[in-house]
Amino acid sequence: MGEEQRATAREIAYKHLKAGDPLSWFEDLYSRAGDDTSIIPWADLTPNPNLIDWLERNECAGPGKALKVGCGLGDDAEELTRRGFETTAFDISTSAIAWCRRRYPQSSVSYVVEDLFSAPTEWKAAFQFVLESYTLQVLPPNIRADAARCIATFVAPGGTLLVIARAREPSETEGKMPWPLTRDELSLFKAEGLKEVSVEDYIDSEDPPVHRFRATYRRE
Repeated sequence: MGEEQRATAREIAYKHLKAGDPLSWFEDLYSRAGDDTSIIPWADLTPNPNLIDWLERNECAGPGKALKVGCGLGDDAEELTRRGFETTAFDISTSAIAWCRRRYPQSSVSYVVEDLFSAPTEWKAAFQFVLESYTLQVLPPNIRADAARCIATFVAPGGTLLVIARAREPSETEGKMPWPLTRDELSLFKAEGLKEVSVEDYIDSEDPPVHRFRATYRRE
């Protein structure tokens, strides 16, 4: 992701944050993009390599229901379906979901427009695998606890939640959006009744490399 992309996304995000609306900037970004992915920082048009690595090492596959939180342009959702899951993918941006449907017109993924904070009640404890990657880190810290609470509710008994996010030490500043998470912020999921299976604290292979957490939780 280039610095120009980050700067554009930050400009849009901060405008909405200043107006007291921390969620509508996603639709603003996608609608401005049209069909041009170059201004969308996370639109790599390929499944997240941090997800692929985890899936390969954990032999995670369907059958079962999977949910992708904040699906963007759909690459991770399509990967989960390829591995046998019955996948639902949602985003708050109407333009993003429309884009997913254009990219994958024959897809079996259920792409839906939903707000994480008012998700359908039938999603509660409904998914064997829930993927949250790079969404919490673009939400302001003051709403992350509520966001983690909502995400945790989706995990079915015996199900798994995988969280992938930028990481920082408590002594480090939050910096600019995307705001890296601390280890304490990951503990929000344990507070919602999920068991922490593992937390990987590593430097990924991006250029330049990024400090990340990759955390796995399970509902007993």
